[in-house]
Amino acid sequence: MEIVIKKDYEQMSRFAAEYIASFIRKKPNCVIGFATGSTPIGTYRELIRMHKNGLDFSNVIAFNLDEYLGLGMDLSKPYSQDQSYHRFMFEELFNHINIKKENIHIPDGLTNNPDEFCKAYEDAIKEAGGIDLQILGIGGDGHWAFNEPGSSFESRTRIEKLSEQTIDDNYEAFYKNAGFSRDEMPHYAITMGIGTILEARNLLMLVNGYKKADIVAKALEGPVTNQITASAIQIYKGVATVVLDEEAASRLVHGDRHHYKSVNI
Repeated sequence: MEIVIKKDYEQMSRFAAEYIASFIRKKPNCVIGFATGSTPIGTYRELIRMHKNGLDFSNVIAFNLDEYLGLGMDLSKPYSQDQSYHRFMFEELFNHINIKKENIHIPDGLTNNPDEFCKAYEDAIKEAGGIDLQILGIGGDGHWAFNEPGSSFESRTRIEKLSEQTIDDNYEAFYKNAGFSRDEMPHYAITMGIGTILEARNLLMLVNGYKKADIVAKALEGPVTNQITASAIQIYKGVATVVLDEEAASRLVHGDRHHYKSVNI
C-alpha cells in the first residue's frame, strides 16, 4: 500500500485525476470502477478538464460501486427530487466526457428483480475482463461502497441494509437540503461486495478532511476487521494507492506520517 499525502483537497484531486488518466493513456479500453460522494467531485472535475485538453474516454468501460434501492435510471426528474447515483455520475462526469453510454454500468435501483440484477452485474464485470482500477472513498464508520460494518470480506454485489450512521451521513449530505425527511430517504442499496472490490487489479482510495481522520487511521493502521470494511485494504493483493489531504492524514500514528509525505510528494 502506498500512502500519498497532499497539502489540500485541490492538490489531492489533481494527483488522483492524473493517476486515473495514466491508466487511460496506457490502456484506452481500461475498466474503471467509479465512486460517488463529495470526495471524488474534485477529481472528476480535473478529469473533465483533461478531457477538454485531449484525454480520450471513448473506449473506457465504467462500473459504479453502488446505487440506492428505489432510485436509478429515471433521469427525467429534477435533481431536488432525485438523489440517485445515476444522476450524480452523469451530472458530475459522464455528461462532460466522451464515454460511450453502452460502456457505462451503474447498479439499477429500480430493478424488479434485485437478486438477479446483482448476479448479472457480477457477470458483466467478469465479461469486461475485471476492473483495472477501482476508485474508493470511505464512510464515516469505515465502510467501502455500502458494505456496512459486519460485511464479509468475501461478499459480492448484493442488497445491503444501510446502517443508522450511513443514513444520518447521507441525509445530511444529499437529502436534507432537498426537503426530504430522514424517513423518506432510501434505507437499502445495491452495492459491490468487498470480495468484488478486492478482485480489482488496482485500488485508488481518496479521503479528505479532519472528519475522516480517525477512521482513516483505523482502516489503514488498525486491526483488519469487518467492522471497518475499508480495513480490507491491508490484505489486498494488488496495487493500492491511498491519497489523503493533510487533514485526513492527521491521525496516522503507526510509523511517521511525514515519511509518507516525503516519499510520495
